[in-house]
Amino acid sequence: MLAHALLKVRCIKFHFMKKQILKYLLVLFVFIGLSRFSNAQTRIYVKVRPTATVVARPAPPHKDYVWIGDEWTVRNNAYVHVAGRWVAPRRGYVWVPGHWSSEARGDYWVPGHWRRV
Repeated sequence: MLAHALLKVRCIKFHFMKKQILKYLLVLFVFIGLSRFSNAQTRIYVKVRPTATVVARPAPPHKDYVWIGDEWTVRNNAYVHVAGRWVAPRRGYVWVPGHWSSEARGDYWVPGHWRRV
């Protein structure tokens, strides 16, 4: 009788723990999904591409550094120019420069990114 009662208690605890773990996993997946959504690029379409100020490229601080050319970022629903800069290379990656792309709605900036070689 005592063994049966202990087994029943263990089953109840197991099911309770299983439900708790499932709840935590659900919350974790929701947060992961929201964070992926929040990191999505905001695409702003323009009819006329903005012009950047031409700046001379300075000498690299180190011979292996990679030049990240001028970029555009979205702030307050408008494109803002981000000047080029030298960065340390990432092992096993190559820098793919950003570029303008066009659709029927207008032009939009595709940001540069590191691509695995």
